Amino acid sequence: MSTESDIREFLASRRARITPQQAGLPAYGGNRRVPGLRREEVALLAGVSIDYYIRLERGHIAGASEEVLTSIANALHLDDAERAHLHDLARAAAKRPARRAKRPRGPLPDSVLRVLRSMTDSPAFIRNGRLDIVAVNDLGRALYAPLYADGAPQPVNIARFQFLHPGGRDFFPEWDESLNTTVSLLRTEAGRAPYDSDLTGLIGELVTRSEEFRTAWGKHNVRLHLTGRKSFRHPAIGDLTLDFDAMELPAHPGLTLTAYTAAPGTPDHDALRLLASWAATENAATATANTAGDVDPTGRTT
Repeated sequence: MSTESDIREFLASRRARITPQQAGLPAYGGNRRVPGLRREEVALLAGVSIDYYIRLERGHIAGASEEVLTSIANALHLDDAERAHLHDLARAAAKRPARRAKRPRGPLPDSVLRVLRSMTDSPAFIRNGRLDIVAVNDLGRALYAPLYADGAPQPVNIARFQFLHPGGRDFFPEWDESLNTTVSLLRTEAGRAPYDSDLTGLIGELVTRSEEFRTAWGKHNVRLHLTGRKSFRHPAIGDLTLDFDAMELPAHPGLTLTAYTAAPGTPDHDALRLLASWAATENAATATANTAGDVDPTGRTT
């Protein structure tokens, strides 16, 4: 999809959700042909001409000043994530550099991996904007065990598992919320990195193969996903709902560290302890199997 069509559909969808009353405008008559605000009403609220706003909503947003973008964002009652997305789309239209620095593709430094592995009581992982898990600690791998099943492509991708794997709906029991979050994160990243071929390839695959993804993608919702609660249905542990905090890594643009916790004394905290015990048992069994595989026909270990 082109940047122009993304801009057009994003602005039109935000305009459609705002009523004149919400915008502080008088509503004359009850026979409005469009949901939400008319284009001329947005132009009035933003302090621009109707012709100029129509041009912007058609996707010709390159060259719009920061002040104009802010005025439009105010008129449409955009939240922080939507404001950032609008500016990202304007940068993409003008082919200006993204607001993030160039994203490294090399391996993570040992110092970052040590931080991740030191979080022994919390499932944690590092992901990129495409929702690839690029590093994970032992408890995080145990929590996301279904994604690491035999034969899973590497790196594992949360969105691909969620929408294309038969176990995705079971693993994320609060399906609608999880679905909308995942799609919104990818839509946000698409605004930040519109020329990322790996990202556009993933989105194309999901749009083609998943009707649910395709429907949600068309809503143009974006989101900042920094803290909250997430529910899982683990195949060995059962249901658990964990608090999460997501922290961007400033020295590694495009990467986010996410950690899950549970308040002490709660059933979910007990479930985390059970998960750790299960992970230790699984790791021990794997180590034993690997050792057994190193025995030669004479009975000696190799």
